[in-house]
Amino acid sequence: MQEDALLVAKAIKNPNAYSEIVAKYEKPLLRYVLRISNVSREEAEDILQEVFLKAYQNLNDYDTSLKFSSWIYRITHNEVISKWRKRKARVESIGIDEADATHFFQSTFDIESEMDSKILAKEVNRILAKLPEKYREVLILRFIEDKDYETIGDILRKPAGSVATLIARGKKQLQEEIQKANLSKFLIHE
Repeated sequence: MQEDALLVAKAIKNPNAYSEIVAKYEKPLLRYVLRISNVSREEAEDILQEVFLKAYQNLNDYDTSLKFSSWIYRITHNEVISKWRKRKARVESIGIDEADATHFFQSTFDIESEMDSKILAKEVNRILAKLPEKYREVLILRFIEDKDYETIGDILRKPAGSVATLIARGKKQLQEEIQKANLSKFLIHE
């Protein structure tokens, strides 16, 4: 985006202007960290602080031929992976709230209106946690974060074709888990 390129140029000239980048990306990146990790909000905020510090330190190295959002999401992705490796913890909860769960299922599934969204959110978290990380992350980026294939490819450093394959395989495994959980009535039958 041209707006991001202007913010970056402004922040390089005037370090105080970096706060505009932080203000723009703080909430979406915090949600992203909470969704792909098993950390508390406080830990997610610590991760985010590291992300913004690393992004600032490397702002001069930002390749303007790429989307800034992809670049900063990639830094966030790497920081979460780094924390996972340090903690060696197994992901059990993805951090999806009721609205996200509804959005996720509406992207792929037809939800009955009387379904309690809190129960649905717990089921989405449980089912997504069972998926291999490579599938869970692409599904979250595509259906929760609403990123296109190219952006997901930039974030994960994978070709768009590989992203499409991962999404297709992830959706297949997700559907299998949904069937195992007796939630198959929510599947859209095409």
